[in-house]
Amino acid sequence: MEETVRLYTRQNDKTLRALERDGRILNHRAYVEMHFGSIAPLFLESYDWFTKEAQKIVPKPEYAQASIWCSISAQNCLKPIDGTVVYVLDVPKNQIVYFDEVKWDYVLNRIYLPKDAKDDAKYKQELKERGFKSRFEFFEGRYKGLYPEEEKRIIDSWKRVFEIEEWSIFRVCGNIWEIKKEWVHKIVHPNEPIEDASDRV
Repeated sequence: MEETVRLYTRQNDKTLRALERDGRILNHRAYVEMHFGSIAPLFLESYDWFTKEAQKIVPKPEYAQASIWCSISAQNCLKPIDGTVVYVLDVPKNQIVYFDEVKWDYVLNRIYLPKDAKDDAKYKQELKERGFKSRFEFFEGRYKGLYPEEEKRIIDSWKRVFEIEEWSIFRVCGNIWEIKKEWVHKIVHPNEPIEDASDRV
């Protein structure tokens, strides 16, 4: 029997129709764009990078555009509110891309992701010695386009987002390319508990 992992994800309740009609739910770049509004272009660059790297870990189906963010615990999952539902899923283990959500903030901010505190201190000292006033301005701001080697160094560091040193329900996310109907353990509506004793696996 295929080994599965319990995941939790809050989604717009319009996805219920897609699940019924197509047998699966997909995420689209357009949804990311709508969610972030005017700052979407910056976020989409980060999401596109994530998509490119994540599919090296778990191959992306051709019909999928973006991954679906999932919590690894009911405790840390966003609760269902009006217009949303939470899908409680049993996903095959080999279909999940795990990453560190704290590290993801470095990718969103488009800054260098250090290996550890020592590497972080070393990097900041290097920037200071080279006369850089800010580490936030290599992709947007005064240094944009001027230091391609530094840009590459920063982008290469982001791969550490998939390296998990601390397995915590508050740090680790499990991303998937789709929600298949057969993976749905249950659907939780607003004012319903996400998990009770009989659900625990």
